[in-house]
Amino acid sequence: MIGRTYGVDLGTSVIKIYKKGKGIICNQKNIIALEKNSVLAIGDDAFAMYEKVPGNVRVTYPIKNGVIADIANMEKLFNALLKEISKGGKTRNAEYVIAIPMDITEVEKKAFIDLVDSSRARKVKTVAKPIAAAVGAGLDVCNAKGAMIVDIGASTTEIAIISLGGIVVSKLLPIGGDTFNDAIVAAVKRNYNLLIGKKTASKLKKVLGNITKVADNVYAISEEESSDMAESEESHLTSLSVYGRDVLTGLPQKIIVESSLVVDAMSEGLEVIMEGIKGILERTPPEISSDIIDSGIYIVGGSATIKGIDDLVREHTGLKVNVSENPENVVVNGIGTIIETHDLSKAVCKIVK
Repeated sequence: MIGRTYGVDLGTSVIKIYKKGKGIICNQKNIIALEKNSVLAIGDDAFAMYEKVPGNVRVTYPIKNGVIADIANMEKLFNALLKEISKGGKTRNAEYVIAIPMDITEVEKKAFIDLVDSSRARKVKTVAKPIAAAVGAGLDVCNAKGAMIVDIGASTTEIAIISLGGIVVSKLLPIGGDTFNDAIVAAVKRNYNLLIGKKTASKLKKVLGNITKVADNVYAISEEESSDMAESEESHLTSLSVYGRDVLTGLPQKIIVESSLVVDAMSEGLEVIMEGIKGILERTPPEISSDIIDSGIYIVGGSATIKGIDDLVREHTGLKVNVSENPENVVVNGIGTIIETHDLSKAVCKIVK
């Protein structure tokens, strides 16, 4: 590929952009803040406003359940990010490679293509998201050895069997990190009559959503200080003191949330994912099944960081489980490898414009 080439991983929660020869140049929240039709903030700046804005300001995620639900605002956000990362340079007349989920409609696929084309792209190519994930996980996707990819994102889980550069079988489940956050919000409200924000729920998931082990520490945390907690401290906690609004009195209140409540809240969604994995394995051709027994299952995506997720998959399938380092960046790194490798790009990408 010659000229300026960008790879795009458009997630429900985060948008990542890779530039050929430069690496990842954008890793920001896929969110936009609007007042009427005027853009107030995008990306991480808009996320800082989430759940805190007055009634005349709307903060919204343009992608729902892995597909573009609000194309107009997604275009505003995407092109504003391109302008920001170009620092006065050109992003028009560039080549784009965008990862697209499987198991979605042709109309939904076209929305992804139209989005990057809105930047006046010279050429647009697509790659199946599970293929990009497999490349990012270090797999040789063009050989005959089959592999299983489980991409647990913010609002969806994509499960796929790949072989010879293509998708053998796949399934897109409407379950992801946001599902767990919503379940935690509901569980805290049900058990304590306390309404917490989704950011607080996400922190509870990250710190207390440990599927496999329990310890004995309690830590009081506010939303502002949560980002300052060291990873080493987090790994030993079984309780967090969190703040919210009492639904009966309307007053602020602090409670202690136990790990057991968080894990229980997540259990239903996790079970759906486990059943989805087993369902795909049952549909896998026998010869590829032997490959998966040998290589195991590869778990990627932002929610692959849930503590103990590998043990849970191993328990349900009896197979070896591989969790990539920095699993949230596996797809965009895979796109990067594809656009930096001419033969690989020819093998796995489809030119759509």
